[in-house]
Amino acid sequence: MSAGAAGMADVVVRGRADADLGACVRALRAVHEASGYPRNWPVDAASWLVLEGELGAWVARVAADGRVLGHVALARAGDGDVAPGLWGGEEEAVVVGRLFVSPEARGAGAGRALMRELVRAARELGVWPVLDVVADDTDAVAFYERIGWRRLGSGEQNWGAGELVGVHCYAAPGEGVAALAGAAVAPGAA
Repeated sequence: MSAGAAGMADVVVRGRADADLGACVRALRAVHEASGYPRNWPVDAASWLVLEGELGAWVARVAADGRVLGHVALARAGDGDVAPGLWGGEEEAVVVGRLFVSPEARGAGAGRALMRELVRAARELGVWPVLDVVADDTDAVAFYERIGWRRLGSGEQNWGAGELVGVHCYAAPGEGVAALAGAAVAPGAA
């Protein structure tokens, strides 16, 4: 990647290691303060990043200094996930979760690079990534649509204590990694 937001040079994506969790939590805290994701800050943010049924997780880093710019994970569908129930494909639907890119790295291609790696890994496993995104998170909705994810529909998730949250559900592009590679990313996007 060429230089991006805030003078970032090459963005590299690799599998998340346990040693990355502290840096991921710091980046997530900056995201939460800037844009409110996650909506409800977890009691143990490091544990929150590790999904039940996790199939893989990745971090985007600045090649030159190793700073964590973002994170994403892929997991088996859980009881509260809406998108897998709307998926009509032959492959097993698996769920994308915990995608975030630090505010300083927006526009540097980290979000797209993370999603490209996740889709590549899903294809190797013979599964299809889907996701639920909070319907009023317009930046996230715009990002998924910009990189070619297909809206499956909408629904509600029960977040406990009577809190129902509207979500839009998306599936990875039909062309997978190739579609992500060709998707346009507007300035200021993840």
